[in-house]
Amino acid sequence: MQGLRVLDLTRLLPGPVATLRLAELGAEVLKIEPPGAGDATRTMMQSATDRAASRPGAFYRLVNRGKREMRLDLKSEAGLTVLRALAREADVLVESFRPGVMDRLGVGHEALLALNPKLVYCAITGYGTQGPFVQRAGHDINYVGYAGVLDQFADRTGAPVLPNFQIADLLGGALSAVTQILAALWHVARGGDGRFVDVSMTHASHAHNVIAQVALANDGATPSAGGGLLNGGVPCYNLYRTLDGRWLAVGALELKFWETLCAALGRPDWAARHWSLGQAIGGPDAAALTQELAAIIVGNPLEDWVTLLEPLDCCVSPVLTAAEAAQHPLFAPQLNGDDNDSDGPRDTQPESDA
Repeated sequence: MQGLRVLDLTRLLPGPVATLRLAELGAEVLKIEPPGAGDATRTMMQSATDRAASRPGAFYRLVNRGKREMRLDLKSEAGLTVLRALAREADVLVESFRPGVMDRLGVGHEALLALNPKLVYCAITGYGTQGPFVQRAGHDINYVGYAGVLDQFADRTGAPVLPNFQIADLLGGALSAVTQILAALWHVARGGDGRFVDVSMTHASHAHNVIAQVALANDGATPSAGGGLLNGGVPCYNLYRTLDGRWLAVGALELKFWETLCAALGRPDWAARHWSLGQAIGGPDAAALTQELAAIIVGNPLEDWVTLLEPLDCCVSPVLTAAEAAQHPLFAPQLNGDDNDSDGPRDTQPESDA
C-alpha cells in the first residue's frame, strides 16, 4: 500500500485506529485537526507526566502514530478550499462526524466524489447514515447495548459486565472500516469508480454477534450465563480460580484436548464426561464436573498450572494482566531472548488444531 494517500478527519477511537491500521500497511495518512488545541484526545486520559511535559497523552500518541498532521479550520472557506484540494489528490478519506455535518459544509461524499471520482469516502457512525437513529449520539456502551452484544457479557446472576475493550469501536468501527475500504480500493484498482463506505458500528457489532444468533436460530433464545457451550456451560471451556487468586482459562473444547488435560490432572476417568460425547451443556453433570475441576485448580498457584499444562498443547492458558501480556514472548520477543521482529508475520495453525 505504499503511496496510498489517506485523509483522516476522525477523532476518538474507531476512525484513528482504522487509519492507523492503514498506515501500518504502508499508507500515507494525513491527520487533519481543528486549529487551536487540535484533537481533544490529545488531553484525554493524559498522565500528569505528559501534562508537565506539554505533550499529548498516551491515548493520542498510540492511535495516531505514523501519521502526518495538519491543522485546518473546516468552518472557514479557506479551510474547506484546502480540504477540497487535498481530496482531489487523495485515495481515501475517513471521517466520523455525525451524519449530515460534512454535507452541510459542502464536502460530503457526493461533493468530494464529484471532484475526485476515484475517491473512497468512508463515514464511521454509531448507527449509520440512514435509519431511525441517524441523529442519535452514542458511545461504545450504547452501540453494543443496542446490538445485543453487551447482554452476552454477564455474571452468574445475569447482570451485564462492562468489558474494558471497546467492541463496537474497534470491531464494529475500525476493523469494519478497514475491511470495506480495502474492498473499495480493490474495486477502484480494477477500473471502477470511487465509493461511499457507510460503516455503522452498531450494525457491524450486531452482524458479528454470531454465537448468539446461532442460539436464536436453534432455540429461540440465547443461553443464560453459564448455560451455553462458550459461556460457562461446560467444564472443558471455562475459567478457574487458582490458589493465588489468579485465573486459568481452559479451552479444551475438542475431545482430544480434554483427554490430554484429564490425563495431566490424573483424572483420565473424566475424559468421557465431555459435551461431544453427550454431556448436556449447562446440565447437572457439566455443573458438577466444573465444580470438581475447580476444586483441583484452586489447590495450586497459577504459575504451577502454566508450567504443567502449557507445554501439553491442551488449550490451557493463564489469564494475564495487560502489563503481563506486554512482557510476554508473544508480544515482546526482544525481552525474552528472541531477536525476531515482533511486527513481522506469524505462522498460524488452523482453528481445528488450535
